[in-house]
Amino acid sequence: MFDILVYLFETYYNPQACPKAEVLAHKLAAIGFEDDEIDEALSWLHELSESAAMHHPLNAQYHSDSIRVFTNHEIQTLGHEALGFIRFLENSGVLPPALREVLIERAQAIDESPVPLTKIKIVALMVLWSHEAEIDHLIFEELLTDDEDRLSH
Repeated sequence: MFDILVYLFETYYNPQACPKAEVLAHKLAAIGFEDDEIDEALSWLHELSESAAMHHPLNAQYHSDSIRVFTNHEIQTLGHEALGFIRFLENSGVLPPALREVLIERAQAIDESPVPLTKIKIVALMVLWSHEAEIDHLIFEELLTDDEDRLSH
């Protein structure tokens, strides 16, 4: 699924350029992605749009000085590394509170606990991409950097 999400980000400049689900499924199959992986990615993206709609308008219900306290369940499922990265994005001004909630919800939909940093970065990238958020160049590079590659250099 994550390979498809990265492919969509790299191929379509914005979400409006992305074809409808049926056409996209055919395109993804034609380039070699497996049907179950395509179904999982399209389902995840559909749920992303539903989650975003639930938290719309993006800044209306939150105050800028609010603090997010994570539940024990969120700490368990996301893990400290993912939570630290979410806080980093918030402190960088990239992730408004409503998008943070979308990111947390979509990250918890991953069938992996704790969520690896590489995957939380892809989820964050897709959440920001789906909302056409402005991303500072250095933050953008951080989202695309694989920490394992960074350690091996």
